[in-house]
Amino acid sequence: MYLVVVGVNHRTAPVEVREKLSFSDHQLKEAFSTLLSYPSIDGSVILSTCNRTEVYVASLDVDTGLKVVREFLANWAGLSLSDIKNYTYNYTLYDAVQHLFRVASGLDSMILGETQILGQVRDAFLKASSLKASNKILNTLFQHAITVGKKVRTETGIDKNPVSVSYAAVQLACSFFGSLKDKKALLIGAGKMSSLTAKHLNYYGIKEIIVANRSFEKAEQFAREFNGIAVPFAKIYDILAEVDLVISCTGAPHLIIHKEQLESVIKNRQHPLYLIDIAVPRDIDPEIAQLPNVYLHDIDKLQNVVTKNLEERKKLAEMAENIIETELKAFIEWHSTQFVVPTIVALKKKAEEIKEKEVTKALNKLGNISEREKNIVCALAHTIINQLLHTPIVKLKQYALTPQGHLYTEILQNLFDLQVEGERPKNFSHSSAEMEESDEERSYCGESR
Repeated sequence: MYLVVVGVNHRTAPVEVREKLSFSDHQLKEAFSTLLSYPSIDGSVILSTCNRTEVYVASLDVDTGLKVVREFLANWAGLSLSDIKNYTYNYTLYDAVQHLFRVASGLDSMILGETQILGQVRDAFLKASSLKASNKILNTLFQHAITVGKKVRTETGIDKNPVSVSYAAVQLACSFFGSLKDKKALLIGAGKMSSLTAKHLNYYGIKEIIVANRSFEKAEQFAREFNGIAVPFAKIYDILAEVDLVISCTGAPHLIIHKEQLESVIKNRQHPLYLIDIAVPRDIDPEIAQLPNVYLHDIDKLQNVVTKNLEERKKLAEMAENIIETELKAFIEWHSTQFVVPTIVALKKKAEEIKEKEVTKALNKLGNISEREKNIVCALAHTIINQLLHTPIVKLKQYALTPQGHLYTEILQNLFDLQVEGERPKNFSHSSAEMEESDEERSYCGESR
């Protein structure tokens, strides 16, 4: 069974193409049904996010699997095959494994090291499993990828330092206050940046979000989305008397908060006011920083934090790549050995059949002999078979870890005219790269020792 992935992301295609290639939850059942109707496809998982769509399949043949997935995507999106080839990327075999490990670790994301993608990989796998679209190879692959993603974040801390302006703003506020759980925040502006900021504020448990915008209707809509309160734009200075944190990001061509007005508002404040201005041009008068108990940061301060953190993430990404390389080797050892197991089982089965047949003939010719003599004949035949097959089996397992593994397996099948059943993958242990032996192998090897 071969792994194939065909995908599209923010680097390879514009949004108008990506949206055609996206899959909503209610479309997955139909998509999987179509994919699995192809005889060469044994399992599939579809990862679909706002920035990427990737179709993973386990295929009986690499080239056929690649061809099928491209055709499927073309039909699904109403695009030509040439468009699919132009806008998508593809990985096969162990390159596909490495790619998924990097995706789950946040190394292939628009924001290096971001956390959300790991949950999206997990959800994609669970949805495929619930719809019975995945198979044992893909199950193991995605379970391992989720483990790798967690390991990368735990051992490197790559997701700890903020690398977006909105996230950095909230992190600065967290560092200043220690906790946001008893704090009130005023968001000035209701655009995309404010939306991202509100998400981060909610994540860190802000007590209350108050929204002010030139359009009160838009402020109300924004407030409903984030369980906040909308206030008229003209009431900003009234709200400044009671909030702890202000994050402003509007498209106004002039200042919104002035030193003179704020000075009169905060005269009776006992607690500090923390302001973050992420607008360009600036929304907040820089002279405000001179007021007592008032703290102000602008976009340049945040950008310096983001730049520094991004450089740190790049260093941590190198550590992450080393973790992925180690885990990839472990997966390769497991997967490479899987396709030789049915051949080994078939070889031992054929040897056992020959042994039983010849021992029976020999015992019949010997006539009336003692039980001890029968045991000697059986033990001799068993030892010969064991010793004869031991080296080919050991060598086949070794060759399985090389690019020629499939070739050696096919040659052995042809030489012994073996009738090989389908693959029988076993559970992969994340704590060890070794494959657990099948019951047949365990008993066989035990007898030969």
